[in-house]
Amino acid sequence: MNCQPHLKKLVYKCSLINQSCLLCDEPAEQAYPLCIACEQELPWLGDQCLRCALPLPMAGLTCAQCCRDLPPYDQVIALWQFGFPVDTLVSRFKHNRQWPLGRLMAELLGHGLLHRFAEGLPRPDLLLPVPLAKRRLRERGFNQAGMLGRWLSSQLGLRCDERLLVRTRDTPAQQKLDAKARRRNLQQAFTTTGGLADQHVAVVDDVLTTGATAQAIAQVLRKAGARRVDVYCLARTPKPGYA
Repeated sequence: MNCQPHLKKLVYKCSLINQSCLLCDEPAEQAYPLCIACEQELPWLGDQCLRCALPLPMAGLTCAQCCRDLPPYDQVIALWQFGFPVDTLVSRFKHNRQWPLGRLMAELLGHGLLHRFAEGLPRPDLLLPVPLAKRRLRERGFNQAGMLGRWLSSQLGLRCDERLLVRTRDTPAQQKLDAKARRRNLQQAFTTTGGLADQHVAVVDDVLTTGATAQAIAQVLRKAGARRVDVYCLARTPKPGYA
């Protein structure tokens, strides 16, 4: 059964120029429904770890965790720190079915990726959304990562496959677990339905917190033959107490 919503019918058409900002309801005066003032106030991710995108006080550094234990993915690309109002926007998209907010954030991430591609970031061969557990998919009715993947696929001209990466078992929600518990929770939780011989793939998700999900998936993709694994997400959670 296909639980995904029909995006063309349910999502606000962001190609119209005469539209209101989805954050403040003022005229957007841009090609997407976000005014310049609200766009500038978003918690844009600045200096960050070269590997996992963890916010850092200086540019060009690799965080201590990645130095101690190099993650199996190559690079995380995220637009924002997971703070207000992005945290609220993501929550409203995921839990309140406010899909125009997800569409807006996906479009901004797409713009950011196109800029990075122009600067030399390798383009992937394939986008792979993080799959939801079957029980959670039934409860929510849609997979937010799948929606983000399809929007990015259209904007970037990249193929998105929502069936190649699958979750093999239901797991407790990650939000209530610490880093070690998250890693244990995801052991043998993912598999692939086909090979990825010498392919560059990008995993698509909404937020990267401890990186446990990304690491578990990247290990599976490496075993399936992937040459390079990147992670594309809307936001990166900073370390507690980070200003």
